[in-house]
Amino acid sequence: MKFHRTTLENGLEIIAEENESALSTSLGFFVKTGSRDETDDLSGVSHFLEHMVFKGTSRRDAERVNIELDELGGVSNAYTSEETTAFYVKVLPELQERAVDLLADIMRPALRQADFDSEKKVIVEEIKMYEDKPPFGIDEKCREYFWSGHPLARSVAGTIESVEGITRDGMLGYFERRYSPSNILFAACGQLDFDRLLNWVSSACGSWRAYDAPRVLSPVKGARSSHAIQRDGSSLEYVLQLVDSPTQCEYDRIASSLLATILGDEVGSRLFWELVDTGAAESADIFPCRYLDAGFMATSLVCKPEDVGSNLATIRQLLADAASGGVTEEELTRAKNKWLTSIALAGERPLSRLFSIASYWLATKEYHTVGETLDLVRRTTLDEVNESQKKYPFTNPFTIAIGELSELPTFE
Repeated sequence: MKFHRTTLENGLEIIAEENESALSTSLGFFVKTGSRDETDDLSGVSHFLEHMVFKGTSRRDAERVNIELDELGGVSNAYTSEETTAFYVKVLPELQERAVDLLADIMRPALRQADFDSEKKVIVEEIKMYEDKPPFGIDEKCREYFWSGHPLARSVAGTIESVEGITRDGMLGYFERRYSPSNILFAACGQLDFDRLLNWVSSACGSWRAYDAPRVLSPVKGARSSHAIQRDGSSLEYVLQLVDSPTQCEYDRIASSLLATILGDEVGSRLFWELVDTGAAESADIFPCRYLDAGFMATSLVCKPEDVGSNLATIRQLLADAASGGVTEEELTRAKNKWLTSIALAGERPLSRLFSIASYWLATKEYHTVGETLDLVRRTTLDEVNESQKKYPFTNPFTIAIGELSELPTFE
């Protein structure tokens, strides 16, 4: 493995992990922008803009973009999150030059009014479709209440009202504020020749105009409250409980993640044996969600509405027992083996490595080999895992539920 890094004169960062044994190449543009960088009147514009990028450029119309993506024959997609908008492909090594040219071109979209108007209807219908499904919205609603008033509380998709209110000029202004080359990372993984790759990216992107695209970080702690959102006709109740946890940049995120695996992995955890294996719940798990300046640990429960009270009491007791008695070395070993296997398997796939190195670079400006990442997990001690329960306790969680219940049970 060889790691390469450089920055073009206009500020575009380029990183690449060269793997001579790989049979494919994955590459993409990662824009440091998402729902947290929007304003209330532009809520959902990052996701909307992600759609518009595929609607054509000055060189290609939408049909040509999609034909050429298909001709590459691999995997192509995009996503928008609270902090990142990404556009990526997985191709054969000999198709890298075409892939770079196409991706770089769509990163400077035409944003034609006709395309804007038609795609707005698609996104509004998409929001309506998901709102009809009972669990939809619980993740975004929980962040809206948990981090009320903070940029991370904004919905990635936006609302029907906010999307309908976005204008083409408003989107163009947002694009010109956020899609600066100095705010974009180009990353590649797999079989590649970095010098040739650098020439292709420089040729395609070197003329992009540079400007400032600042982002203000503001650490925040989550609220402590309960909310029940009624959805008549739902046969199951969907419950999330949130507490604060380490950010994406903090070292103790690893111990915290291992703790989540021990207590709430989908299979083999304490929560699994207590609620899922016994049939008391459809699903029950614990997982972390991390951002640059905040993080939360979520306990998820899906069960019959009439079982919510008893299942939440069970979860409360299980977490209290873990806090007072700690977890065991045997449990930590099992959790580490799950993580080590997952990291090793992902490390063999260029697309998985692309997401891994790009996300970590965006957060920390650091690069870790697969071996170094494995060592970080192996070195995590039982004391560190148990200490994370004290630093970020599960007590007094924020709770939100979507389903038939009009109120949630309370505990002394």
